[in-house]
Amino acid sequence: MQRRTSKRESSGRVTNEDLGIVDALAQLSFLVWGTVAKKAAEHDLSMIQTRLLGVLRDREPSMNQLATLLALDKSSVTGLVDRAERRGLVTRTVSTEDRRAFRVALTDNGRALVAGVADEFRKEVDIMLTDLSEAERSELSSLASRVVRASAARMGVDLPAAQPL
Repeated sequence: MQRRTSKRESSGRVTNEDLGIVDALAQLSFLVWGTVAKKAAEHDLSMIQTRLLGVLRDREPSMNQLATLLALDKSSVTGLVDRAERRGLVTRTVSTEDRRAFRVALTDNGRALVAGVADEFRKEVDIMLTDLSEAERSELSSLASRVVRASAARMGVDLPAAQPL
């Protein structure tokens, strides 16, 4: 495979040389995931704890739903929620639909942490996207949303409406 390098125009903008869909998406995912990992570490969170808190931003799922959303087995989710609960980030309540099940929700401390980390992450994303116009950012958001929503639908996961970071 031929290696492509980015070139800068005299204006300082990076050229539009296409890396190809596979390389571009892989490298973009590494860039985004690395930024998430950095923000998580700054707040003494593991990546899976970060994913848990991200899921809980806009829903109060059951433990079984969490297992599906995080692609983990139920015992792993139980341990994950236990640790987050000890940190005061989440709480478990008995489900009103099924008294044998528990729902998981962010506490006020958890919500504050999520809001702060999300704001920091948004600023990092803004830096990543500096070379894109507003129209290009909007198009990227739309295309990425379509891919994510289609993937979620194939897994039977209902994604809520967009929430600002």
